[in-house]
Amino acid sequence: MKAVVITTTGGPEVLQLQEVEDPQINEDEVLIKVEATALNRADTIQRQGRYPPPKGASPYPGLECSGTIEAVGKNVSRWKIGDQVCALLSGGGYAEKVAVPAGQVLPVPLGVSLKDAASLPEVACTVWSTVFMMSRLSAGETFLVHGGSSGIGTFAIQIAKHQGVKVFVTAGSEEKLAVCKDLGADVCINYKTEDFVARVKEETGGKGVDVILDSVGAPYFQKNVDSLNIDGRLFLLGFMGGAVTQVNLGSLFAKRITVQAAGLRTRTLENKAEIVSEVEKNVWPAIVAGKVKPVVFKYLPLSEAAESHRLMETSQHIGKILLVA
Repeated sequence: MKAVVITTTGGPEVLQLQEVEDPQINEDEVLIKVEATALNRADTIQRQGRYPPPKGASPYPGLECSGTIEAVGKNVSRWKIGDQVCALLSGGGYAEKVAVPAGQVLPVPLGVSLKDAASLPEVACTVWSTVFMMSRLSAGETFLVHGGSSGIGTFAIQIAKHQGVKVFVTAGSEEKLAVCKDLGADVCINYKTEDFVARVKEETGGKGVDVILDSVGAPYFQKNVDSLNIDGRLFLLGFMGGAVTQVNLGSLFAKRITVQAAGLRTRTLENKAEIVSEVEKNVWPAIVAGKVKPVVFKYLPLSEAAESHRLMETSQHIGKILLVA
């Protein structure tokens, strides 16, 4: 099969489509003939050598995919050859075939194309596990998501609105904010021209929001704390702006703030399967009902993986970028 290989650490040019051996499945896995995979920031960080795949994972990038099942392990009962599915991966999505534990596979939601289904597993599992399973965001609460026009952001807006939450977003252009508003965001803040802490306080009568989802990291940490309500929850998904900061611990104690951080890739197979099951139960019906839709910015062939990384690193995209096998 063909796969995108990270030939050495570096810029997008180190990504090359090469002929490699087909993956072998174990008794608890399925083999998927990949239709499409979606880019995630983690892919670009892996390419730079700063996010190596976990032990035993595919060396090729790609944390989600959609496609058709080609083979099933002897312990797999739910899936059969020919099923159209999407899946959460530990790696290997940038390829024509990928082996994946059966517990990380999802049916393609009714009304979503096989290709577009590749845009769903990572964002759905990330947002549902962090914002709802762990931070327990619930109807009537307030929620701020930074980077509202990103893949995570566009999904988080829709599922939070579906759950009866008031949604605040930040983004860096009026075009991006307009998309966020169309997706249902209640309060849209241009972080380049406006102080998001002041706006959040203004819109909440000085209280702050209940939950924040952030990938910026250090530059926003104290600002996020200042933007939270009493018993607020700050969930960190990354630190694109830096990892080291100073914080006033007194402000955390004063508000009884909970700070959590997590990713999906390093979780156990059992934990991932639990999250995938919860997503199918709680998120998939919203997608089938048309309340949550994939937001795809661009489709590129697998052979243009380098170009797709260049595009992602400009941060000009809105939603997901897909590579079609």
